[in-house]
Amino acid sequence: MSDHCVVVSALSFSWPDDTPVFTDLSFTVPPGRTGLVAPNGAGKSTLLKLIAGELRPTAGNVAVDGVLGYLPQDLPLTGEPTVAEVLGIAPVLRALEAVESGDVAEEHFTTIGNDWDVEERTRAQLDRLGLGHLALDRRLGTLSGGQVVSLGLAAQLLRRPDVLLLDEPTNNLDLDARHRLHEVLDDWSGCLLVVSHDRALLDRVDRIAEVDAGEVRYHGGNFTEYRRAVAAAQEVAEKNVRTVEQELKREKREMQQARERAQRRAGTAARNLGNAGLPRIFAGTMKRNAQESAGRASGTHAARVGAAKARLDEAERALRDEQKIVLELPRTAVPAGRTLFLGERLRAGYDGRELFAGEGADLVIRGPERIALTGPNGVGKSTLLRIVHGDLAPRAGVVKRADGRIAHLSQRLDLLDDGRTVAENLAAFAPAMPPAERMNLLARFLFRGSRAHLPVGALSGGERLRATLACVLFAEPAPQLLLLDEPTNNLDLVGTEQLERALNAYQGAFVVVSHDERFLAEIGVDRRLRLDNGRLVEAPEPTAAG
Repeated sequence: MSDHCVVVSALSFSWPDDTPVFTDLSFTVPPGRTGLVAPNGAGKSTLLKLIAGELRPTAGNVAVDGVLGYLPQDLPLTGEPTVAEVLGIAPVLRALEAVESGDVAEEHFTTIGNDWDVEERTRAQLDRLGLGHLALDRRLGTLSGGQVVSLGLAAQLLRRPDVLLLDEPTNNLDLDARHRLHEVLDDWSGCLLVVSHDRALLDRVDRIAEVDAGEVRYHGGNFTEYRRAVAAAQEVAEKNVRTVEQELKREKREMQQARERAQRRAGTAARNLGNAGLPRIFAGTMKRNAQESAGRASGTHAARVGAAKARLDEAERALRDEQKIVLELPRTAVPAGRTLFLGERLRAGYDGRELFAGEGADLVIRGPERIALTGPNGVGKSTLLRIVHGDLAPRAGVVKRADGRIAHLSQRLDLLDDGRTVAENLAAFAPAMPPAERMNLLARFLFRGSRAHLPVGALSGGERLRATLACVLFAEPAPQLLLLDEPTNNLDLVGTEQLERALNAYQGAFVVVSHDERFLAEIGVDRRLRLDNGRLVEAPEPTAAG
């Protein structure tokens, strides 16, 4: 294994408005495969950009040992560059062509360097990533989003990097492309740092680096082992909090009891002194002594209560804010076997070609089925969801829907009004719900206090998903069929788990387009359809890859 690594020393970074992101952060990325995880807004992508030199730290430094490759999350999906230009090999290819035609100018040899086999290496790399059919002069704008991501990865691998940074590399990839990415990373022998919400990918790393509370903590093993360790630590922390809470209650109770005893003794002593007829000065001395004794006892109990509070503060700091969504959705229930959608002999166009081959497609959705719609990128899965919802009329065929209680969450999550607050959007979807009930509901979706009054346009991707789910799942009337198009794209791990909890509470039927097999398993998919080569067919359960 390579000994190349990344060293981050006393790194600080703030945005132009002085909002701090990192303060005096130091850590080392060792050789091997490291998965980087962090809570929402902790700056995972920002950290990769700092390591890659895309951003400059306000203090501290980053040292990268070796050649660096960096695949950002926000790759351009359109434009005129050719495949060769995206791969960074166009100048070398032109120089090779010039030399082969007899032009032996020194500048051509300088451009070529040691890359005489660049075309062969490029073809091998493209084949490995499922892009072997792409012509090197093909324009970027003609490629699918998944092809662009795979092409970006190929460009970095062709540089033969020692250190590789990947930011959400499975975004827009279909299942086959994900498996090919997994195989590439399985063979990786350098230093890899990857940010991903793909748990199958994170289960292939050697360690997890967690950014939390201004520092990086390492956990040996893959993501599943990391989550198991976190769950065990959380269980211990919760037990400690309960124990210390009981100790604090006991100390407070004993302090109160001691005060009451002291007050009773003082009252009894005062009456006894009065009855005993002792000189006033002697009686006053005895009273002061009793008060001082009671004060010392009270101080001892107060110190014990203070110590218990300190232990509780420490125990609570060890707890994680898990940001869990807990829901009950009885109004979404649908009777078993009820037909929610019927499409017969459907025909439609997509990207200039016929979507369904032969006599068209038949699709029946009954409650409460949980259907995964799979297939390669670009075959028209999103188009089919639009037909089911009614956004798009088929070119031919028969369509029947049950009372219109169908909600469609597109990849853009554009159901809500960006100009309205979260609370105002929920009021529009559920006008009969009392305002207090709406605020309680939004708190369950983690929009507490002033967060409920943020404009939707200012929300992060995960927050936008939660707001959309709150409005859709509690709409009047509640939907009995949900259509979800790549809902985990651009979600982090926390957001993905929140979505899983919401869908597991949902009692209606849904059709979900997703290439994330772990996600599909977690939401209990019980039927699979595959759209490929113009045909919609029942699909078997997938076999484990790699």
